[in-house]
Amino acid sequence: MSIKDNLNNIKSKLPQHVALVAVSKTKPVSDLMEAYTAGQRIFGENKIQEMAEKFQEMPKDIKWHMIGHVQRNKVKYMAEFVNLIHGVDSFKLLNEINKQAKKHDRVIDCLFQIKIAEEDSKFGMSKDDAVALLKSETFKELENVNVVGLMGMATFTEDMALVEKEFNYLKSTFNELQTCHAKLKIISMGMSGDYQLAIDCGSNMVRVGSSIFGSRNYIN
Repeated sequence: MSIKDNLNNIKSKLPQHVALVAVSKTKPVSDLMEAYTAGQRIFGENKIQEMAEKFQEMPKDIKWHMIGHVQRNKVKYMAEFVNLIHGVDSFKLLNEINKQAKKHDRVIDCLFQIKIAEEDSKFGMSKDDAVALLKSETFKELENVNVVGLMGMATFTEDMALVEKEFNYLKSTFNELQTCHAKLKIISMGMSGDYQLAIDCGSNMVRVGSSIFGSRNYIN
């Protein structure tokens, strides 16, 4: 099936309240434009430089989501245009985003990445760290960032019972954190292989790549 057909097939299965992030990392602009022409407006990238290059080439009504791990020294390259940063896993990173957003007179929406998987390779803060940060005085001083939700990455496994447990943990964490930060409204969890399960567990934003664009083009 074409990218358009894949996209329409996925959208037909999503409840209205669930936002679809088309994960376009490693894909050429021509593929993204096929999805754009089919009506997709939210694209997710995991490398800031690649996202910045695509931003320059593509229509300006696109909402760009940074979904990968963010290095603080590269925030400046996306601060002018990024719509949502999914992977905020420390106060230092949040502070840097705030600093760079201020230079562009912007308020950048962010998600706290909560570590829900036991894999060492997954980034994220603990629930306790997130609570402490939201309640801190230093957090209240950040005027150019807006923490609007949580993101989590489940263990890469075929054990769907484990994945479901991790998704449920993120949802319960979201419910708990909402009591001290009412602005939380987004739960970003679920990818090509498990987004239906994620939605059942409370996700309202899914990150789907290979099911739209096909397998990724990794260059050594």
